[in-house]
Amino acid sequence: MGKSIESIAPVLEGLRVLDFGRYIAAPVCASLLSDLGADVIRVEPRAGASDRDVMPLGKGRDGALYCQMNRGKRSLALDFTTLEDSPILKRLVATSDVVIVNMPPRQLGKVGLTYDALCALKSDIILTTISAYATGGQSRDLTGFDGSGQSLSGAMHITGDGSVPTRAAVSYVDYSTGITAAYATLAALIGRLRTGSGQHVETSLLQNALAIMNPILIEAATGARHRVATGNRSPISGPSDAFETEDGWVMIQVIGDAMFARLAEQIGQPELVGHSDYATDIARGENGAKLSSIVAQWCRTKTSAEILKILSLARIPCVPILTPAEALQNSEIRQGGYFSFPGATDIPIAAPLASISGTVPLKSAPVLGEHNDEILRELGISQA
Repeated sequence: MGKSIESIAPVLEGLRVLDFGRYIAAPVCASLLSDLGADVIRVEPRAGASDRDVMPLGKGRDGALYCQMNRGKRSLALDFTTLEDSPILKRLVATSDVVIVNMPPRQLGKVGLTYDALCALKSDIILTTISAYATGGQSRDLTGFDGSGQSLSGAMHITGDGSVPTRAAVSYVDYSTGITAAYATLAALIGRLRTGSGQHVETSLLQNALAIMNPILIEAATGARHRVATGNRSPISGPSDAFETEDGWVMIQVIGDAMFARLAEQIGQPELVGHSDYATDIARGENGAKLSSIVAQWCRTKTSAEILKILSLARIPCVPILTPAEALQNSEIRQGGYFSFPGATDIPIAAPLASISGTVPLKSAPVLGEHNDEILRELGISQA
């Protein structure tokens, strides 16, 4: 008989991670490791790091961004200028497996968190660094944020209605970079099991932004086409757009000839299937404005609920377009286990991105310095 799921230890139990990250990318990386059972210690100044105040929730509460990024971690509040001037940090590194930092190379050197400096304290340490730009490029020591990646990758040029370059409302570059860093860190940990050696894991915001844009960049490089902004409409298939109904908005996404034929039948326009402008996905995408206009007329005569019922029965993806507040009340989201409320708070924290046997229950993000005494005791260091 195998062990029950409840008795399986979290896969990263026993591993210690030091998180020097701020804001999104590096903290996301560390939080994903925490979700798998690693002991993640967030290190920050005794006055608190500036990212605690992002998206404030009210007096006496940490901001929304901090609450998500730092769930399940322990907090060590400690003032230091460099690694070298802090005996506590040096001892902590010596007991750790992974160090995560989001700083450009020059700043890493200033605070002493280079790979060589860490290896001198723990020979098989894994250092995961996230920067705005590749460390071999001309901008290697410049600071950047999510919008930097969206701008330089060409994404802002093709987002919005075309009147002005438009940044995506959510920080997809930051989040994707954090996820990339986490999977690469796990690969380095597996490599250490095989070789006994640590590694320096590096990724950047721009690298991930370019990876996400890669198919569109390939089109431009080959001269196949040069994308422009098309609003909510997909340029590669159709109809794929946001449509106004009698009482709201829905998003309909059609791809493939069979699905398009089913949609044409449902909206009472079966002749669209034989039209040369709509013969293939790419044709339907490139003639999507006309196609969206046809579907929009049909949607305006029905309620959102009627459209959702009709298209779901026809196996056509269609969902209501919700406000953030409506999303929290949506029955699919409420019943699907997408959120946890650690510590019986009113804060919905997104559940781990994937569930595996032996995952750990989510815990709230720590208050500043909450675990100082606990961590110092583990290191054998007195409060004095």
